[in-house]
Amino acid sequence: MEDKTLQMTMLLDFYGELLTPKQRDAVALRYDDDFSLAEIAEDMGITRQGARDLLVRAEATLTETERKTGIIRRFQEQRAALDRMDGELRQLASMTDGPARELSEKLLTELSGIRD
Repeated sequence: MEDKTLQMTMLLDFYGELLTPKQRDAVALRYDDDFSLAEIAEDMGITRQGARDLLVRAEATLTETERKTGIIRRFQEQRAALDRMDGELRQLASMTDGPARELSEKLLTELSGIRD
């Protein structure tokens, strides 16, 4: 369940504005606050089946949007590339002196600004 929770949280962060307010609230309650269907239903004043329907439709919208756009996949690939660059620059900075080290440290600083 943890993998699905992480996936749905990320999908909600990236594409949450595409959902209706009720769908967004239901997904946030389920995955951010770890509410059960019964708790979501009670909090939102709907039936348990209504809460389930909201979640199913919202999850389908979020996953289909990612399938079509691939924005999160590309984001994760870019993040991994930045992490590799960071490691290689740190290694280079520790192995060199003078201008090469200064350049490595400068690039590490710039990379840090991009990653934050």
